[in-house]
Amino acid sequence: MANINSTGFGLKPVDLVGSSANSTGATKYYIKSDAAAMYQGSPVIATDDGTIAITGAATGDTYKHIGAFAGCEYVDATTKEPKFSNFWPGSGSADTNYDIVAYVYDNPFQKFLVVADGSVTNKATARGLIFENVEFALGTSGSTVTGVSSAVFDADGTIDDTDTSLPMKIVGIYDQPDSQTYDEVGIVFIVTLNNHALLQADSTGTVA
Repeated sequence: MANINSTGFGLKPVDLVGSSANSTGATKYYIKSDAAAMYQGSPVIATDDGTIAITGAATGDTYKHIGAFAGCEYVDATTKEPKFSNFWPGSGSADTNYDIVAYVYDNPFQKFLVVADGSVTNKATARGLIFENVEFALGTSGSTVTGVSSAVFDADGTIDDTDTSLPMKIVGIYDQPDSQTYDEVGIVFIVTLNNHALLQADSTGTVA
């Protein structure tokens, strides 16, 4: 049976560390009017001007992420009407006389689902990746049609058990019937974010 997820959906909140119940919530932040596009599930960072932005590198390496983008609301630059969207289209979209409000799944202990972009060979190999650190692929991309992030787990990239400058720590496998063909794209892993911005003395910039 082929995996249902052949493409990425970014970071999808599932539950909290130490909790078996689904427990998620999004916090209100702000976006600058000239900020680059952000998509539902995009890994996002805190900036030194008090706003959030999409991760500064598609791999997410060394960045202090604040969480996953959930959506936003703003006044449309053309229609002058309030708009609620699961993605931020980017510069020129909003009437700058009004705040651009973002919602972010920002709990430092939030667990997320993320799709692997390549084969992990078999279940034993996949289990062996638990507690390893991994980078994103396509961490800054997404669809303007669905509004959903393209970010995925980079199965062919750097995976390391000691390098915590990598943005995600693998904590499990989302073991569902439609995600069990381990030698194909689409296995879903459960991850947490390393170097969470809210747990750092300096919550902006990159890891020293």
